[in-house]
Amino acid sequence: MTPTKSGALKQRSSHSSPEPHVAIIGAGLSGLRCADILLRNGFRVTVIEARNRIGGRVHQYPLSNGHFVDLGPNWIHGTADNPFLDLAKLTNTSVGAFDTNAWTYHSAGHLLPLKEAEKCRNTTWGIVQQAFEHSNNHGAETRVQQSLLDFFHEKLPSLIPESETEFERKRDAVLQMAEMWGAFVGSPVSRQSLKYFWLEECLEGENLFCASTYKDILTRIAAPALAEADIKLNSKVQRIWYPSEASGKVEVELNSGQQLAFDEVVVTTPLGWLKRNMDAFNPALPPRLTQAINSIGYGCLEKVYISFPRAFWLSPHQDHKMNGLIQWLTPKYAPDSNPHRWHQEAVELASLKGQDSHPTLLFYMFGEQSKYVTSKLATLTNRDDESAFLRNFFHPYYSRLPNYRADSHDCQPEEFVATEWLNDEFAGNGSYCNFQVGLENGDEDIETMREGLPNQGLWFAGEHTAPFVALGTATGAYWSGEMVGKRISEIYAREGKRDNT
Repeated sequence: MTPTKSGALKQRSSHSSPEPHVAIIGAGLSGLRCADILLRNGFRVTVIEARNRIGGRVHQYPLSNGHFVDLGPNWIHGTADNPFLDLAKLTNTSVGAFDTNAWTYHSAGHLLPLKEAEKCRNTTWGIVQQAFEHSNNHGAETRVQQSLLDFFHEKLPSLIPESETEFERKRDAVLQMAEMWGAFVGSPVSRQSLKYFWLEECLEGENLFCASTYKDILTRIAAPALAEADIKLNSKVQRIWYPSEASGKVEVELNSGQQLAFDEVVVTTPLGWLKRNMDAFNPALPPRLTQAINSIGYGCLEKVYISFPRAFWLSPHQDHKMNGLIQWLTPKYAPDSNPHRWHQEAVELASLKGQDSHPTLLFYMFGEQSKYVTSKLATLTNRDDESAFLRNFFHPYYSRLPNYRADSHDCQPEEFVATEWLNDEFAGNGSYCNFQVGLENGDEDIETMREGLPNQGLWFAGEHTAPFVALGTATGAYWSGEMVGKRISEIYAREGKRDNT
């Protein structure tokens, strides 16, 4: 920190109360972790949450079959020094990895032979890895309008040359399979920035599925705040006044009309909320910070759980064994419900081990499909109508699974559960930051949001301010809250020592 900033922060700390009071707006992973760090360092903490519960997007829904499912994050992305792997062990949370050789259905509806699908998948992931390397090594000279899909088109001719039998069909299969990247970032592969693709690279190691949900992990993270912080639920922030100079309090106005004053305010609301509520800040945020918030993309990843009486698709006698992952590539066979041929991808939870196994399919949606499904659900007034719509939409896909029979009770869905983050203002009407074509200064944008306005007592945390290796993940949200908590604590500790000299 520069001497000028240090002096300004000293001025703020000298005007604060003996027990500095920090507000954390948002009780998601970042807010709860930030509260934990601040409480350990002697701060008075108030957590302001618009919902009637803690957790933000980390939330579970009880299915009628007795199992809980995550409506938010399902995965632990990377195992190298990931605190969530440690938290999973501490809470006896079951995690597991799926075989990468997913069941894959061609656009005409038939199941691809395992070896052919595996070869296409290896080619697809090989190009993705090359794209990471290209972005890391040549991002500076890469055109801002170049997409990950453009990179696929560039690389395929050398990987599948015209001399190869049925090269056009094979190239087409890889391009269709490339659409799966959308389920990682909540946006189509054609919108993924190649220049800043390196910002999507996660921690080293496996991607683990949180088989018994994030429920106990959330409980563990939230425990300090629940025990020691003042938590205000059902409290929507309407306005934030922050001082233009390094003195005075930061004031927050709630939807109830109540106005509160704090020494520091940490805003952990989703990026999408910031984009839609820039006028909540008074004075207006500085131009560079405003630009950063507006420049980074915001995804729309949604999920639909479909539960059955029994996992009819699993059979000990079938030749083509299930391994957890299923893809339906740009389907041509659902022209009424899916005329745009949106790629479909699902995880079948019956392949989870032991008591975590249950006969449920988890479909992931992104982009225009997410917008279509959530906008339709918003018009329906009861669960029966919602179930009928979702059954009609997803029937062309689950009905192609092995052993499906229309007259079998086991093949009839018992329950549908769909997320609607796009319809949720507290989620910022979407989910997770991403990096889209046209982005010019993505890393600097993240660093600008991460820095915040510490001289004015206004800080930002969330998966959009995480370390570069964890952007857009639950781990990143957790780390971002931890980083801000430590920064605030270090400032007050340092200035306190100076004041006592």
